[in-house]
Amino acid sequence: MSKPQDRTIYKNEDGKWVNEKHEAGKASTLHDTQEEAYKTAKEMLHHQGGGEISIKGLDGQIREKNTIAPGNDPVNVPG
Repeated sequence: MSKPQDRTIYKNEDGKWVNEKHEAGKASTLHDTQEEAYKTAKEMLHHQGGGEISIKGLDGQIREKNTIAPGNDPVNVPG
């Protein structure tokens, strides 16, 4: 089984939304809207075996994470 190709979405200093593979250091794709970047990242992950998308807010902090099938979504564990 291949390792998930996790992705991060954030807004760069040029005002574009970046779809980047985690720790790649460069954008895979650039978009005018966050929604476009998310849709592209989701499609890429779906075709690459799944993984997680981290979406950063304008403050640079992760505000949302989504697991894309067939990624490994953690099971709800009490505690």
